[in-house]
Order: sequence, then structure tokens, then C-alpha cells
Amino acid sequence: MSEFAGVTVVREANIYFNGAVASHTVLFPDGTKKTLGIMQPGEYTFNTGAAELMEILTGELDLQLAGETGWRRIGGGQSFEVAANSSFTMKVQTVSDYCCSFLS
Repeated sequence: MSEFAGVTVVREANIYFNGAVASHTVLFPDGTKKTLGIMQPGEYTFNTGAAELMEILTGELDLQLAGETGWRRIGGGQSFEVAANSSFTMKVQTVSDYCCSFLS
């Protein structure tokens, strides 16, 4: 899906890591939430409250989920899930565009 219709977009951006990662929250009529964002090259660790589905739309990064010892390469068109109350680290190799869906 390349666009979302009938949604509310929160005007204020979510800014992380001194501006290297930024996103906007999209709210759906059914109560679900997504964020659409962009990441500059760098290494970032995020903690989760809810489970998440991260779709990498463009770019390339290395991913390590909590409890894993190795890294895996994720590129544009690929996705990964992160458990609730967990964390993940990304080594972003190229500017990466993403869509994060919060799962219930």
C-alpha cells in the first residue's frame, strides 16, 4: 500500500538521536497507529512497548533483535517484527525510509 486514506496525521514530528531519526504518527479510524519515518546512517537502539512490524521501504541496514548475537541485513522491501517490551538495534547503512505498525 503506497498511501493511506481517511487518516489523521499528527503534525509534530517524533525526533530521535539528535534528529538522525524522525517520524510522524498516523492514526487510523479503527484506533490503530503507524509511524512513517526516515533514518540517517548510524547505529540506533530502540525499546518497544507494543509489538511492532517494521517495514523498510528504501535503504539498507543491519538488524539485531534483543537476545540475538548476530546481525542480519535488511533492505528496501523487507520487514521484521519486534516483540512487545523488547529492543532492537539497527546499523543503518544508507538513508532508510520506514513504516512502523504497532501490533496489538
